[in-house]
Amino acid sequence: MKKVILDVDTGIDDALAIAYALQSPEIELLGITTGYGNVSAEEATRNTKQILALLQSPELKVFQGAEHPFKQSDTRHRAYEVHGDNGLGNAEFPDVNDVIETEHAVDFIISMVKAFPNEVTLITVATQTNVALALEKEPSLVKEIDRIVMMGGAVTVPGNVTPYAEANFFGDADSAHYVLQSGVPVTLIGLDVTMQTLLKRDELQVWEHSGTKAGQLFAQMCHFYMDFYEKENPQLGGCALHDPLAVGVAIDQSFVQTEKMNVIVEREGERRGQSVGEQAPSGIDVALRVDRERFTQHFLERVQKGLFA
Repeated sequence: MKKVILDVDTGIDDALAIAYALQSPEIELLGITTGYGNVSAEEATRNTKQILALLQSPELKVFQGAEHPFKQSDTRHRAYEVHGDNGLGNAEFPDVNDVIETEHAVDFIISMVKAFPNEVTLITVATQTNVALALEKEPSLVKEIDRIVMMGGAVTVPGNVTPYAEANFFGDADSAHYVLQSGVPVTLIGLDVTMQTLLKRDELQVWEHSGTKAGQLFAQMCHFYMDFYEKENPQLGGCALHDPLAVGVAIDQSFVQTEKMNVIVEREGERRGQSVGEQAPSGIDVALRVDRERFTQHFLERVQKGLFA
């Protein structure tokens, strides 16, 4: 069983990733860390706790983290138009207690990696701010983190926030560049592969008719997400599984094929957040191809087990 910390900015695909991870016996979730991105860090924490409560895992601890980018004081990016005013497609999830863990996300990451050196995988599906701050505070983590499976970037395809930049890298280009150049082993799961995965609207009918509150709320949430996608592509019929694919690759690396690359992130000007890669024998592992049917089936089987419980 792989020890994992999941770092999120819980919007809709983060919620799907959480549900997937909870139903995967290969993963031992040590905790979930939150930060700004799709929503504020505070909202991400609330949303994460709501998802955990709905999926009958309220005991899993959530540690709130960064509210601002790594090297700049302003918060540059939110995605309410994509994820809804509450970050969860405006679906009304049950209220949860407002008690927040006192330990900061950065300190939790450091403490877990120190407690289990070379055993902890970080699955990062938000900005890389929390991880960059942890590496800056405790440089020895570079040799003690087993691997980062990072959802971010678009090395060979256009961005989804600008023509150049994917949302997570756009939200904090400095932290993305810092982590990718740190020397930590990274598998990069970018738009190169996530845009090839699809949760279809037909599946949501199964969730809606499941007879469970979780199934109905997840269906409502994902309908909102798909509506946004279909404004751009009316024929799409679904939404990309960005964050869940990172969880899937942490479970089974063979869902994707990778190439070694040195990846830098542009940090200034109109190309801020662009990921630029070139082949390099000692680089990170960049996913360029995905077995989308096998991954999607795996994802659906696991998630539906949780939603229909």
